[in-house]
Amino acid sequence: MAPVRFGYCLPIFANPTAGLFRTPNYDHVDARLTLDLGKHAENLGFDSLWVADHLMLGRDEAILEGWTILSALGGVTSRAQLGMIHQGHYFREPGLAAKMTATLDQLTGGRFVMFYDYGQQLREHRAYHFHYPDDVDQRVAETIDGIRLIRDLWNAEAATTASHGAHGVTDATCTPTPVRRPHPPIWFGETHPGLLAACAEFGQGWNTTPCGVDEFGRRLELLRAACSKAQRDVAEIEASVELQVLIAPEGEARSVLGAILEKAPDQDAIDPDLRAFVRGAREHPPASLADTTLIGAPEQVRTQLQAYVERGANHFLLWFLDAPDRTGMALFAREVAPVFSPGGAV
Repeated sequence: MAPVRFGYCLPIFANPTAGLFRTPNYDHVDARLTLDLGKHAENLGFDSLWVADHLMLGRDEAILEGWTILSALGGVTSRAQLGMIHQGHYFREPGLAAKMTATLDQLTGGRFVMFYDYGQQLREHRAYHFHYPDDVDQRVAETIDGIRLIRDLWNAEAATTASHGAHGVTDATCTPTPVRRPHPPIWFGETHPGLLAACAEFGQGWNTTPCGVDEFGRRLELLRAACSKAQRDVAEIEASVELQVLIAPEGEARSVLGAILEKAPDQDAIDPDLRAFVRGAREHPPASLADTTLIGAPEQVRTQLQAYVERGANHFLLWFLDAPDRTGMALFAREVAPVFSPGGAV
């Protein structure tokens, strides 16, 4: 079985909300504070560091540009792998993206992970006048064309002419090439058949957005089927799941959650079952939270994680709901992560 690794997702946007989406404890985004959290995560031992790739998201639509902060993060860290969650194909022309990623891989000594996708928010593409087809199959096809061109440029030791669909280059160079050969790891996400087929053909990693254990197992089975069709061993592909985390000392998770909910401007929208859980009127959190979030004391979080590991997950991209507070990330690094390391006992 592959070793289990843990990634820290930097809170690059603030989002106090009844929906508890990713960064509900962050009042207003602070670029320096966010960068410091990434540095601290590496110091705590997290294996990878991740940023989202959006131009408009969260409170006041204020979000840091993902590639810029990832580059800055590369300069203040030395060990952890670096990646963008669902790096948006339409935000950057593939030829330029190849050059940018090769440069960052050089600067960081081969720590870059290319998690490539077509982007999810129509409104931000429209707002910035980026091409974004209405048809998802077209978006997937153009995205795969883009990553094929990027891969061609990464592998070219001299000027090259190549084209895939609408994307191409003529006598273009991408030197120095990435450190890792033949190229940095390529990840895909979610369950569109085209993306699954591309992952099975030449991907090194696959990720899914937050979901419950059974749903994760179902999605991973789709990847296994794609790999079987491509005659590829699914074990060659790192299987990842993105999850939220609310971890606190024994008996304190409810109070931490209650304090986070108090920041939500839309109090009337809070799930009544979630309020009941915070008050202690129900034993378990509702599915609206439990299916996306590891929650409880360290022992409970370890048990929840183990269920995903048994279904095949070996890399977790984690959003700590109490960020920018560092309590949760430190407690996880101290009392949960070591249990899943070689020699740890589950």
